[in-house]
Amino acid sequence: MEYKKLYAKSSSNITYINQIISTHQQLEQYTEAESFILELMERVKYPAFLVELGYNYQLKNDLEKANENYQKAISTIDEKAGNVFAVARSFQNHSLLDEAIIAYEKAAALNPDFNFNIQLAQIYGEQGSIEKMFNSYLNLAESNPILIGDVKRAINDFVSEDSEHKNNILLRKTLLKKMQEEPNTLWNELLSWLFIQQKDFKKAFTQEKAIYKRQPESLLRIEEIALIALNENENETAREIFNYIIETAQDTETKLQAHQNLLKLDIKESSKSNYGAVKNKYLELLKTFGGQSETLELQISYAHFLAFYLNETKDATKFLEKSLKRPLSDIEKAKIKLELGDILVLQEQFNKALIYYTQIQRNLKNSTISQEARFKVAKASYYKGDFKWAESQLKILKSSTSQLIANDALDLKLLISDNKYEDSLQTALKYYAKADLLAFQNRNDEAITLLDKILGAHKTEPIIAQALYKQAQLFQLKGAIEKARVNYELIIENYRDGILIDDALFYLAEIYQKQLNLPEKAKALYEQIIFNHADSIYFVDARKRYRTLRGDAIN
Repeated sequence: MEYKKLYAKSSSNITYINQIISTHQQLEQYTEAESFILELMERVKYPAFLVELGYNYQLKNDLEKANENYQKAISTIDEKAGNVFAVARSFQNHSLLDEAIIAYEKAAALNPDFNFNIQLAQIYGEQGSIEKMFNSYLNLAESNPILIGDVKRAINDFVSEDSEHKNNILLRKTLLKKMQEEPNTLWNELLSWLFIQQKDFKKAFTQEKAIYKRQPESLLRIEEIALIALNENENETAREIFNYIIETAQDTETKLQAHQNLLKLDIKESSKSNYGAVKNKYLELLKTFGGQSETLELQISYAHFLAFYLNETKDATKFLEKSLKRPLSDIEKAKIKLELGDILVLQEQFNKALIYYTQIQRNLKNSTISQEARFKVAKASYYKGDFKWAESQLKILKSSTSQLIANDALDLKLLISDNKYEDSLQTALKYYAKADLLAFQNRNDEAITLLDKILGAHKTEPIIAQALYKQAQLFQLKGAIEKARVNYELIIENYRDGILIDDALFYLAEIYQKQLNLPEKAKALYEQIIFNHADSIYFVDARKRYRTLRGDAIN
């Protein structure tokens, strides 16, 4: 046995000792294991060996001697509370969870400085004692509030989006009881977190308001709820929260950010006939807050609205050029130039746009905004069909310090490299780039039509999956759910080995779950992601939603 050779050289190495015992036991050599353990106990006084001896008797079905040794191991904690670490860990290693709990509780009673809430919580979770687990984690958070993030992550696997799930109800009741017994903003924060998991943003907002009234330090968490609600299309709640921020905030920056988010919401909910009213709101805000650097984000947002929604590109450009003449930092100038470049791309004046993007790269080398400008250079080159130059820029960006830019760069590079050799004229790729540009220009109907042309004329080329996916995303933006569903199903049916398979599975599952109310079909798709695409960015969400739909998975 190799471990015996290693043990001969290092007879105190607990890893070698445990492996020798385990090997004997796996070979059902219980007598040899017992002799080895007894020999160790004569040489070394280590309380965990009592657990090992007891477990060896248990494997021999001598439960009386097994329990006798387990009790001896636990009694060593009376002699020295610190023995609990070795004893309890050994119990856990053999899934003797009740004994491990007794050991931890005994040590905690003997030494109040010991805190075993996290170990107990993990054991209770393994046992399915959810209420005890929740209490242990909450006690841990109370004794050490800095660990609240760890507590949320640990509890996350046991709650779901379903507010009526038994675990959600239990956690809610436990928190409310603690709040009544001993008010603490910690319980409000955890309740808020639970309500966010359940997508009940209005209730989360109520908890965060209670925290803010007691600790009026920052509105950041309240703003985060509003943004999540906005992203989840809970527009009414998002609007209510942004208005609260405007009424409550003491600083101009926070107020302005809330106003901007309300404007985004107005644009999202408005038809073209109502854009004039949105424009007036922008002008009122600019008049109220002024046109200095403090309102730079608002100025850029206004110019973007003029160009991309009202098609007033000349006015937008003139407005930004005026802003550019004010005393600004290099970063602030770069932000304006980035938008000016985007407006030029909107007008398909690619070479002029490249000048602005290149200026940013030159003036702010290696910064995130410089990397963003490089990506826009690549995107503009791709739009105009200069795939070789676009690819050269994207290769550099694969190692960008911004993960988002690096991911976007990799996706675009793969799109180009996978399709540029299909035909010498690169017809399909040029059509796709044009459709991508139309989508950027908010000309979604034209983009969908052009993608139809690709799907009709280039059926055997790899770009078909990409065209189906892009079109499905545009259909969803328009609310054409049935058409989006068909496209995702075509990808799943015909491009199972492609890079878009997990995207298609996830978005189709969302359609079945949220729009078509077909939970069984959604569950089957989430299951495919869990078992076949463990490296997918959707894996965690898919697993959680699968468990929610299955109903009995969170225990």
